[in-house]
Formats: sequence, C-alpha cells, structure tokens
Amino acid sequence: MKVRPLADRILVKREEPGDTVRGGIIIPDTAKEKPQEGKVIAVGPGRVDDQGKRVAPELKVGDRILIGKYAGTEVKIDGDEHIILREDDVLAVIE
Repeated sequence: MKVRPLADRILVKREEPGDTVRGGIIIPDTAKEKPQEGKVIAVGPGRVDDQGKRVAPELKVGDRILIGKYAGTEVKIDGDEHIILREDDVLAVIE
C-alpha cells in the first residue's frame, strides 16, 4: 500500500532500540518505552502560507529524526506501525 501524506505531514517509522542494555540486561517488551527516533518514509508537499504559496518541507525521505513520545497519530500500514505527524512536531534531525 502506498501512502502519501497531505500538506506538511510526514510518515515516520519508529526505529526500535535493541533488547539489551550496556550491562547485558534484557528488557521485556512490557517495560520498554516508545522509541523517540524514526526514519522518514514519506513527506507531504508542504503547507500553504497566508499568501497562498506552498512552503516546501525541510525534511526529506530517509532522514532520521527525533520525535516526542506522544506526537502524531499511530497507524498500521501493511502490518507495520507508523506515525503520521506534522513537520512542526519533529524535534531534530539526526545527522
């Protein structure tokens, strides 16, 4: 299934951290927090400003980003969990 976000929204797939921490302790699924890193899968065309001109998004497909724990809307696409959120909800780009 292909998904194309509208306006200034982006489609992000959260990147899961490893199951083991530095000390070798294995963390069960029930104790894990939502990852705050993700990879941009699709980007909308951008928002429209007050003059009616389209403002292109700063993010591009493939960028690794930091997002808030509760930002966006979670959706399932082809069995995988993704998040659709506004570009304003992105905290930073990881380079």
